Amino acid sequence: MSMGSDWQAQSRVREPRGSERPGRWGAWVAFAGVLLAVVGLLHVMAGLVALVKDEVYFVPSDQLVLRLDYTAWGWLHLALGAVALVAAFLLLRGNMVGRSLAVGFAVLSALNAFVLVHAQPWWSALIIAFDVLIIYAIVTHGNELRSPR
Repeated sequence: MSMGSDWQAQSRVREPRGSERPGRWGAWVAFAGVLLAVVGLLHVMAGLVALVKDEVYFVPSDQLVLRLDYTAWGWLHLALGAVALVAAFLLLRGNMVGRSLAVGFAVLSALNAFVLVHAQPWWSALIIAFDVLIIYAIVTHGNELRSPR
């Protein structure tokens, strides 16, 4: 029988609070942040296309679910893209506001893509899939990148 002691457990030395590293799911939340930035850039590109060359869409704007001019959709896409980029920055910093903003953006982005599904079916399906991944990662594992402040 060994009389040695477990000095590490007995010392009760722990790392200071706030120095925890992200868990294994933190990588998924970081992936969601990067994907959010990519989706934001895609929204910016779609906005610029709608503003400059709206004939690339499959149907005229009066046949969409919401009958808005493609110029209005372009400005909406630019605004969504800007929100997504800010949300991605805040999310990757572990900010709670960034998490909320990112989920809100992803919901609005998916709704926007659903409205434009007749104009661009493949693009809309891709954006909706990305938005679902973003929402899942943030809602289920968002606290993995929690900021120490």
